[in-house]
Parts: sequence; C-alpha cells; structure tokens
Amino acid sequence: MRIDLSGKRAIVTGSTAGIGFAIAQGLADAGAEVTITGRTQARVDEAIETIKQKTPDARLGGVAADLGTAEGCQALIDARPETDILINNVGIFGPRDFFETDDATWEQFFQVNVMSAVRLSRHYAQGMKQRDWGRIQFLSSESALNIPTEMIHYGMTKSAVQSISRGLAKTLAGTRVTVNAILPGPTRSEGVLNMIKEAAEKEGVSQEEMEKRFVLENRPTSIIQRLATTEEVANMSVYAASEQASATTGAALRVEGGIVDTMA
Repeated sequence: MRIDLSGKRAIVTGSTAGIGFAIAQGLADAGAEVTITGRTQARVDEAIETIKQKTPDARLGGVAADLGTAEGCQALIDARPETDILINNVGIFGPRDFFETDDATWEQFFQVNVMSAVRLSRHYAQGMKQRDWGRIQFLSSESALNIPTEMIHYGMTKSAVQSISRGLAKTLAGTRVTVNAILPGPTRSEGVLNMIKEAAEKEGVSQEEMEKRFVLENRPTSIIQRLATTEEVANMSVYAASEQASATTGAALRVEGGIVDTMA
C-alpha cells in the first residue's frame, strides 16, 4: 500500500514535538501540505526546519497560537480557513493527586485537551462536508478507557474527545468525511521522556531502566512491554488520513500496545 496525500492540506495541532511532530512528518512524507502549530514562533520554525532536513521537498507552513483559548483557535482559523485533514493532537498531561487537583487545573485541561478540538472541528468539518471529503482525528489515549488514578483529570479529557469523535462521525454520516479517535499508550514523546528522566534521577537509576519500570509498574497489562515510539503512533494517524481508510470512521484506533485488556 502506498499512501499518497498529494494535493491535500493538513493541520496538526501541537506539532512542534512528540506525537504531533511525528504525525506532521508522516503526513509531509506522504505529500500533504502541512501546517505546524505551536505556542511560539520559534518552536514552529524549528519544527519546520527539522522536517525539511529529512524531507527537503515537504510543503510546510506554520501558525503560532495558544489553542487552549478561543482566541488562539480563531487565530489559526483566520490563518488557515480551510483544511482537508485536521489532527486534534494538542494536549497537556501530568500526574496529580485527585484531592489536590483544583478547579483551575480541571478547567485548564478541559480547555486545552477538549475545547481546542471542539472549536477547530466545529469550523473545519463544515468545509469538509461541503467539499464532501475530509479527515478529522482526535488524539485520545488508553487513559480514556483505563483511567489512571494519578491523572483522573487527564483521563476525563481523553474520554471526552473519544465521545466527541464518535458523535461527530455520526453527524457526518453519508459523507466522505471520516472522524476517528487515535488511542496511544505510553509513548516516547518529549513530555513522557522528561517525566521519566526526572524519576530516574530521583531514584538513581538509568533512564532505560526507569522506562522498563514505568511500563511494568504503571501499565502491567502492556503486551509489548515497552513504550511505543512516536512514529508508531503516527503511522496509524497517517493511514487514517488516507484515501485507503475511507471505510474507517467512528472508530477508536488503538496504538497502545495491548494495555486495554479487551478485544472490543
């Protein structure tokens, strides 16, 4: 199978690092014109330059905006009024005791992880419907199904975007616009590796050993028994964005290494 996205425009939110960056790289490699987004112009420019080093003929643009706000989402919409592929990837995470998680933190996670995707999908899905072609993806997580006790506020947001994904897919029934949720597990993204590095330094062990311990202690049902790579997650996203995935919609596409112990 050869995925060719030539002539397609894509927006990947939160794509200056981690899973979002890997998805942007994958879409660019497949020929899509990709808009990179991040909170600062410096990070956006750096990501664009890094992709161009690997894929010199990549068609790339960038928008710097805080998508955790309505104003930031509108700035992106103003800069890119239309797109064929929308990857709602931007998100924040971090462990915190439930009893010490205040209202402001709950609200922050909801605005960044959920409302950014709602605002952008609400706009871009209308154009996709009119043109009768489009791909919308919501980056959920195995934490949407396997709610982590140390990050209930995060798991809530990932359950929410999975619900929105399914509902939006049904709203667009009968069109050639597909909507899916991508469910990674623990992944070797910048944020996760920084968290593991801090834990390794605290425990006085190597980062490699801490990665193994993290999976075995925190996700003991993992079948692959390791962190996934960002490229492995991106591969699923790029496929779901392709013409070949035209009958895949309303789905929760799991790239979580078998952590969720169900066959459904």
